[in-house]
Amino acid sequence: MVKEKTRYKAVIADHTYTIIGQESKQHMDLVTKLVNEQLAEIKHISPQTNDEQASVLLAINAISDQLKKQEKVLNLEKEVAELKKRTIRLAELENRIKRIETIEEEARDVLKKNGQEDVEIHNHMEAQQILNENRKQQIQSKSTQDQ
Repeated sequence: MVKEKTRYKAVIADHTYTIIGQESKQHMDLVTKLVNEQLAEIKHISPQTNDEQASVLLAINAISDQLKKQEKVLNLEKEVAELKKRTIRLAELENRIKRIETIEEEARDVLKKNGQEDVEIHNHMEAQQILNENRKQQIQSKSTQDQ
């Protein structure tokens, strides 16, 4: 949706300017107030500065602030991208842990069915080996029954 352009009359350093833009009156009132405050501050710090010089200094300060903020935004965007990558990696690792826990639980169930509840499983490789051996025995048993 395109905002409608409006005309705004701003009084800056005792001069009236017509500004055409899409911002609200409240926004432009605040901008005008801040510009006048900053111009007054520049003139207070350096009384010999005329309106034009103060305006140029204000513009330089504003652009400097804008560049700093843009750099900060870029850094934050990079940080967000990195956090998204880390979040994806974390989810992948959580899924792997869940699969490993499932394998270990299945191996414990197999040991329990075989009366070997006291056997300790040290890692997921041992658990997988127990499941493989169990599956191998099931296949051999079925093969023997089919003959």
